[in-house]
Amino acid sequence: MDATSKTMRDRAGAAVRGVLGAVSLVGGLTWILLNLGAPRPVTDMIVGVVLAIGGLVLLMPHRVPLPGRSTAAATIGAAVAGTLGGCLAESTQLGGMYVYLASRGWPSAWIARAGSGGDPATAREVAEQARWQLDAVNLAADLYFWAFVGLLLVTAAGLARRPARTPEPALAP
Repeated sequence: MDATSKTMRDRAGAAVRGVLGAVSLVGGLTWILLNLGAPRPVTDMIVGVVLAIGGLVLLMPHRVPLPGRSTAAATIGAAVAGTLGGCLAESTQLGGMYVYLASRGWPSAWIARAGSGGDPATAREVAEQARWQLDAVNLAADLYFWAFVGLLLVTAAGLARRPARTPEPALAP
């Protein structure tokens, strides 16, 4: 690889890191502000904080160096494992004139099934026989959230390994 292509690749990587960092920082802070009174305040606060801190990490490459391969492996691994692990969280709702909704995923429900009937038992029975439906937008949001969790884990590990700074001696007058 020649020096020109390496420089261009470094610039492109810095641009992507800057754009993702800015979008995530602003998006995370906006998410926190918009969801202060939401029905799930703890979950929404966690999502906003993870995105905002992850955005800060991406915007400060001079303060938080990230090793390329291990960061990529951690973000991809955390995105897949977290999203699949989030399927363990199931929520069910009964609403309207007997509509039963079962959904899975955390922090966003990205797979769901529903059914309606003349009474709650029939609605639940219909829902349990229905196929699971995938919500691609919420799936992408879950993958993005869990990738940032992986990024923050790599950052924390890197900061923990960093040697402690020794204070500079004061200059004598």
